[in-house]
Amino acid sequence: MNTTIRDLITKFGKLPVAVDQIADDADLYAAGLTSFASVQLMLGIEEAFDIEFPDNLLNRKSFASISAIEKTVDQIKDSRKVA
Repeated sequence: MNTTIRDLITKFGKLPVAVDQIADDADLYAAGLTSFASVQLMLGIEEAFDIEFPDNLLNRKSFASISAIEKTVDQIKDSRKVA
């Protein structure tokens, strides 16, 4: 999952630094992720993982870092298993 998320950040994030230079827990917004790019990234994640972000997870915290994105995707996947 980490590699896929990094690939999606490269594709949609348009960061001024290489994604492979960013630690999993580094702040993506401090690295240059914009609000527009985070929406594009969200759409890419939804498609790649066949999920849909619920309204309560559409926030800056969900996309703050690679680790946060992984945790959010796992949370969405886990909630589908319960439903």
